[in-house]
Amino acid sequence: MTDIVAPMSGNIWKILVKEGDKVSEDDEIIIMEAMKMEIPVTATVDGVLKSLKVQEGDPVEANDSLAEIE
Repeated sequence: MTDIVAPMSGNIWKILVKEGDKVSEDDEIIIMEAMKMEIPVTATVDGVLKSLKVQEGDPVEANDSLAEIE
């Protein structure tokens, strides 16, 4: 299981995948908003999105867990 974490503090702007989706390394899975900029969060491995731990609009801190890929 691989944990996907927030690269910085901000808000979850858009979730591009849902639980059960197959993802490939470097696929954008979440877009964060921080300092008026869109920050893409990408899958770090190939696999299946096991769980999303955030919803659109949620505030997050740097290194918070956003999702798990199996």
